[in-house]
Amino acid sequence: MEVRKFGGQFCTRHSEAQLVVPAKPTPHETKKLSDIDDQEGLRFQLPLVMFFHGRESKSKDDPALVIKEAISEALVYYYPLAGRLGEVANRKLVVECNGEGVLFVEAEAVISLMELGDEIMPPCLISITFFFPCLPLNTFLDALSCSFRPNKTETISGWTGSDRTGRFLHSPNHEYHEPTSSQPDPQNLDSLPDNQTVHESFFFGPNHILSLRNRLPRHLRNCSTFELLTACLWKCRTEALDLKPSEIVSISPFITARGKQSLDLPDGYYGNAFAFPTAISDAGLICNNPMGYALELIREAKAQMNKEYMSSVADLMVLKGRPTYRRNGNYLVADSTRVGFYEVDFGWGKAVYGGPAGAIPYVSFYAAFKNTRGQDGIVVPILLPRKAMNRFLSLVEKITSENAMDDQSHEYADGMAKEVKSKL
Repeated sequence: MEVRKFGGQFCTRHSEAQLVVPAKPTPHETKKLSDIDDQEGLRFQLPLVMFFHGRESKSKDDPALVIKEAISEALVYYYPLAGRLGEVANRKLVVECNGEGVLFVEAEAVISLMELGDEIMPPCLISITFFFPCLPLNTFLDALSCSFRPNKTETISGWTGSDRTGRFLHSPNHEYHEPTSSQPDPQNLDSLPDNQTVHESFFFGPNHILSLRNRLPRHLRNCSTFELLTACLWKCRTEALDLKPSEIVSISPFITARGKQSLDLPDGYYGNAFAFPTAISDAGLICNNPMGYALELIREAKAQMNKEYMSSVADLMVLKGRPTYRRNGNYLVADSTRVGFYEVDFGWGKAVYGGPAGAIPYVSFYAAFKNTRGQDGIVVPILLPRKAMNRFLSLVEKITSENAMDDQSHEYADGMAKEVKSKL
């Protein structure tokens, strides 16, 4: 595991903000967002960044002009992105497709990608948001799992049924229930001043992933890299926060409905199609059990993702007044490694890095990254209280060390964790 430290400074110069509009006339209409889109906890913006190498053969081209023209052409097909979010009765979100365009600011910095090196890992030093600046986090989170399909535009509300009758809560939906606690939340990042929080990124290369996998019993080693990394981070983060053993902790992985035939997602649907089913446990169980315990809980949470679960989330938004996702003791993670940011090419080749600019409180985004040594891996930005970050760094370094124990170690007996599981 590698942690990025930044020690340099540079100056930037930027132009006045302008709007990039669709290259051709687009429909003027109002689209009602689905109940999944409508969540209170997703009503904020998330910056994305992309870095590209320059080419001598393209040196006379103006990068800003090329990007603006590309966006303008793309907005003809994806015209809702050129519109504006609005609210109607009961604060229901709608997209006013009016073709006003997306905000664009051109900036220059006297520094090269070679000088930045691995500094382009999130939290990124240059915040250049040029693709979805007028839409909130839920637009990006859906992009984690799909590519928009032009000319096959199912109505945004069509899948989760904003006009559906007969609403019921079929699932527990732990991700929207705040646990009761007599103690203040030690990881309440919202109330901490900036000088008491730390934003770092961690790079996990092939050897780190192999070391983590070797810590699992053989029957769990076929887990996905996302499951493996999420179990590692949940365990290390919980230990780093130094919680009481009886405190309730949870993990909420963003799970897509895209590609799952059992969920009956309409072809061309471009609303949000994800949920974040939650695994919960006592903090003591996460800390004292081997990593496989956390991994099994994560797998059980992911298995909840079905059509009934998605309907229950949509109904919950209406029946309970759009509750936000739980924060107390919770950690949300999303995988952007397969979104395709690296495939974007404006004429200068594929991106050196593309993805979220960093973490936000309680949420980390996994991004694909190739470091300066040519290693392909996954970079994870995370926000933690300062004291917790120091412990987290030590814990992650230890658990990803190459001398990881195998499944025959004292951590397991006959492939099972010694500790009993939580009754939650």
